Amino acid sequence: MGRLEDFLKLRARTPSAPEAAEAPQPLPSAGPGVEFLWPRGAPGAVGTREVDRPTLTVCLPPPELATGAACIICPGGNYWDIAGDAEGRDAALWLNSLGVAGFVLKYRLAPSYHHPCQLQDGRRAIRLVRHRAAEWGVDPFRVGIMGFSGGGHLASTVATHYSDGVPDAEDPVDRLSCRPEFVILAYPAISLAPKYAHEPTRDNLLGADGAKSKHLESLSNERQVTPATPPTFLVHAGDDKVVLPENSLLFFVAMRRMGVPGELHIYEKGGHGFGLATSDPILSSWTQRCADWLRRRGLLEKRQ
Repeated sequence: MGRLEDFLKLRARTPSAPEAAEAPQPLPSAGPGVEFLWPRGAPGAVGTREVDRPTLTVCLPPPELATGAACIICPGGNYWDIAGDAEGRDAALWLNSLGVAGFVLKYRLAPSYHHPCQLQDGRRAIRLVRHRAAEWGVDPFRVGIMGFSGGGHLASTVATHYSDGVPDAEDPVDRLSCRPEFVILAYPAISLAPKYAHEPTRDNLLGADGAKSKHLESLSNERQVTPATPPTFLVHAGDDKVVLPENSLLFFVAMRRMGVPGELHIYEKGGHGFGLATSDPILSSWTQRCADWLRRRGLLEKRQ
């Protein structure tokens, strides 16, 4: 299993998630297979609508395939919207075909939310999966994060701005580390520097004056790579005019400089937002390259 045709079979058997409706009142539950990151309300929440309550959609692989590895998925959307199917559900089903549990993150968005709310959501997602690892049949020491486009910025932010947890925190979830064990970045927005930044992503994250924000340096994640940054797989298209491929290149060069293992794949053509690229026999090969990378790292081996 793990080939693109295996993913397509899973997708054909799985109904699309319904469009989320605005809810002006608190929700009693997030819905089947959906978990609130903070059941009592997220820190800094400005209301109790659905958009104020970040969630994880749980997508578990068939038991006979499950390896114990898990991955948080951050769809793109410039921190303004979330590409829930192509970069969320489909990615989760592809991971399921490899035996990896997928958890699609619905994080908070502009205009109501800016940094650090999205980083809080990403960190919490990893901690929550670790906290409930036994329930979901995953290994708490093999939880990674994946991101597309603006979601790639969030994933790379979590990978470079993680914390070890607070041992005496009242909430047991907060006692756990939020460092991902591996990272997958597809055409990610990485840099907020003027030369390479995707301006809508930057401004939605930091506000209308994002170009003048004090956070430009700390959230230009190619500048935050350290030897402790998790192993990372990157894929980009050379003709991407939306998020320039230099974003992936700069991150990979920083990884090389710091001795962080990983892979970078630049395809000549593909543009932006290609997702799994299921209709392109050449570009879609990136998923097999990624599967090979995960396999080489031992993440597709079954463990008790």
